[in-house]
Amino acid sequence: MKKKTLKSTLLKKTINYNKIALRFFSIISLFILISSWKNEHQLQNRPLPLWQLPLWGFFAHQQINRLAVFTLPPEMFKFYKKNIDYISENAVNPDERRYSVKAEAPRHFIDLDNYSDSLQKVLPNFSWKDVTERIGEDTLNRHGIVPWHINLMKYQLTEAFRNKNVHKILMLSADIGHYIADANVPLHTTRNYNGQFSNQVGIHGFWESRLPEMFAENYDFFIGQAEYVKTPQKRAWQAVMNAHAALDSVLIFERELTNKVSEDKKFSFDERNGVTIRTYSKEFSTRYHTMLKNQVERQMRTSIKMVGDFWLTCWIDAGQPDLSQLIDYKLTQEEKEAEETEKKSWLQRTFDVRKEN
Repeated sequence: MKKKTLKSTLLKKTINYNKIALRFFSIISLFILISSWKNEHQLQNRPLPLWQLPLWGFFAHQQINRLAVFTLPPEMFKFYKKNIDYISENAVNPDERRYSVKAEAPRHFIDLDNYSDSLQKVLPNFSWKDVTERIGEDTLNRHGIVPWHINLMKYQLTEAFRNKNVHKILMLSADIGHYIADANVPLHTTRNYNGQFSNQVGIHGFWESRLPEMFAENYDFFIGQAEYVKTPQKRAWQAVMNAHAALDSVLIFERELTNKVSEDKKFSFDERNGVTIRTYSKEFSTRYHTMLKNQVERQMRTSIKMVGDFWLTCWIDAGQPDLSQLIDYKLTQEEKEAEETEKKSWLQRTFDVRKEN
């Protein structure tokens, strides 16, 4: 009996130490990420074009992918930890190609309020083939396809694992992390994505960029171990539905707070990349963040856990290949040059898609 008690006590202590260590790493990692993001763009001495600004914010998307690595089992962790910088830095790729790749923009959102309640209940059961036959691809793309695209990427990443294609494993891991994070943003689930229909223009960037930038260093990102996902498409839909359920709070609380404060209290001016911009004041942001009761933190935590779950699921469905054999792989010069060429092409603003910031 004493042995069992001692073993139980030691186990609890180990778990507590692991929690403390991960929380410490989360805070340090976040500080480094914010610092490097600021330094990178300050050195450029010019602001990014508005259409190039990412949605969750550079460091939020990168932080979600980075921390998802620490949810993985030992068989995957060493490989992902070795490539953690690549997977984190490339978390913003889907946003950067929104305006140069025709099919990209609809992959980030879905306007659930475009569909009736009865249709919303059955949509999660439709495969992409089924839903295109019933609704039509053009209509679907117009109103967003994020849950179906996450499911598609799940199959693509599974194949990359099965073929032990390191380059694709890394690229697809980074990409699916981005779409999963977007699916957990309430304003990615509505036509009123930037408050343009409710006289709240700017709320998109406020919720998913300004608030994480200000408060994420105090968030608790210990979310446990990744788990296998039995039905990936339904899990993607569950994320979207849960995010949509939080939408009312996002809009109502901002409107209530706006009605209580004057314009000069709501906004302030900040210096960014050598340019003075108007942004939501610290006072207004703090009060709004308090009203939301850690909603942004919850959605980030959900995103981190879900990203880890999908990476794990893809690896298991691929037959659990031995990733230790791939750990020393380095991108070839040809692969590096191809990536660089592709990323340069994203700077061309070819398509006029909806601007959510």
